[in-house]
Amino acid sequence: MNFVAMDFETANFTPQSACSLALVVVRDDQIQDSFYTLINPKTYFNHKNTQINGITAKDVANAPTFAEVWPHIAPLYDSEHLVAAHNARFDINVLRATLTHYDIVVPHYLAIDTLKTSRRFYPEFPNHKLNTVSSALKIDLKHHHNALADSIACAEILIKQSQQFGPDQLKPLVQLI
Repeated sequence: MNFVAMDFETANFTPQSACSLALVVVRDDQIQDSFYTLINPKTYFNHKNTQINGITAKDVANAPTFAEVWPHIAPLYDSEHLVAAHNARFDINVLRATLTHYDIVVPHYLAIDTLKTSRRFYPEFPNHKLNTVSSALKIDLKHHHNALADSIACAEILIKQSQQFGPDQLKPLVQLI
């Protein structure tokens, strides 16, 4: 299976406050490449978000804005690429709000949510949070709420699901965003 797993962390409760992003490229069920960056959201940091992801305003002071990052990653967001995220509604909303904030056209792309796939394939799990699913599938989730670690875990979840259930079982869960 070929796809890109994405994860955002935010500075506060507003979706356009992306302060880190990670992308993990998977080709033929193998992680081939990864990208991680801090992002300067040019907004305030809520202490609760910092407690969760460990990122502070000082950490991103010299980081690029999302508008500066976008040209490098935009080719991954088209109708030819599948983008995966765990709780994709959150990450898709962050991407959409951040692009809109910078007056960048929001692309249409294919997306799959490993939260939803996990609910479908593993209804017996006590919950379907990223750390719970990772643990149950024996995926080593290092540093939960680090965008790169979370993207890797998401990628590994979808790889396992593809191998265990087959890509045809995943296709109905793909949406055009």
